[in-house]
Amino acid sequence: MCEILTVDELAALLKMTRRQIYSMTEQRTRNGNMRDHPLPVLRINGNLRFSRQAVTEWLQKLEKAA
Repeated sequence: MCEILTVDELAALLKMTRRQIYSMTEQRTRNGNMRDHPLPVLRINGNLRFSRQAVTEWLQKLEKAA
């Protein structure tokens, strides 16, 4: 089973604020690379959660697109 991260854990991993993470998960804020490669998010009982493996793959896609 893959590791599941909370918003706080993902923010720390990416060295970002919680607000930036929330903004990246909102459909209306996606532009440029974010529209092509949106941050992978899971909604569990209304809470945002993130698969570490999916986030790692997402970062690799962004790196290739840059």
